[in-house]
Amino acid sequence: MSATTAPRATTPDPAFPDWELDGADWPNRSASRFIKAGSIRFHVQILGAGPPILLLHGTGSATHSWRDLAPILAHDFTVIAPDLPGHGFTEALPWSRMSLPGMAAAVADLLKALGYEAPLLVIGHSAGAAIAVEMALEGMIAPLGIVSLNGALRRFKGVAGQIFSPLAKLMSLNPLVPRLFAWRATNPQVVARLLDGTGSRIDQRGADLYGRLARRSGHAGSALSMMANWELERVEADLPRLTPKLFLITGAEDRSIPPSDAAILARRVTTAKHLRLPGLGHLAHEEQPAMIAAMIVEFAHSVGAFPGGDDERH
Repeated sequence: MSATTAPRATTPDPAFPDWELDGADWPNRSASRFIKAGSIRFHVQILGAGPPILLLHGTGSATHSWRDLAPILAHDFTVIAPDLPGHGFTEALPWSRMSLPGMAAAVADLLKALGYEAPLLVIGHSAGAAIAVEMALEGMIAPLGIVSLNGALRRFKGVAGQIFSPLAKLMSLNPLVPRLFAWRATNPQVVARLLDGTGSRIDQRGADLYGRLARRSGHAGSALSMMANWELERVEADLPRLTPKLFLITGAEDRSIPPSDAAILARRVTTAKHLRLPGLGHLAHEEQPAMIAAMIVEFAHSVGAFPGGDDERH
């Protein structure tokens, strides 16, 4: 495994977050490394010791989303948390590969490069949950369980479904749109409104980090490309054949993904369980990281992630 201390050997692309500038005080920076996997260079954080688990953030986010949760989980696990392609400090894939299968394959390449092809658990937030399910359904990984944190696992219905993807495609193909979005994100009130739309109340540190990324047009454009290529019909249809146990955690105040989606899926997937958390929104794991960590550890025990008992964790 090869790793470097800087994301690129050449001059950084100003459209994308710069490690020495934007990442100078990045959460859990000491756990960061940069590694070439497949065709791109990933930024990934690895913390702790114990059974390996994979954390996958959602669209438009990055490893900062796990800033408080990952160190807690590191007491029990080896935590592997990458920035998804085009997000944070990871290089972007070509537009056509910013799809669910493309992202899943890229993450699988990363796990192989790191030597962690067999995570025992995957924790996915929002779109990250869909990537986890895609990887499991396609045999890229075989975890004992998947934790979906406000997972985006159902396609948009009605008018939203007819408009969302075509509009995202149109916006992502226009190079001016990401630049306009990044320019608007220089206004903290714009970022505050975006976060308010999640139904969550996170600390100022978290809000500042989201704003820092949003002000980079490459990051914004990658999020749009991901949304433009996102098709969940097959994932939703194939969920009943999912082998790993599925733990659906939702925030009752989530304004991004209807909490009722998880209840519907829990009835369709016999091995799934659903827990709805009152008072929390789409970023529940950032609002209450200790609570979410305790739930993940309990779930890990329930699926046998610690087969030798606590004394034999490695």
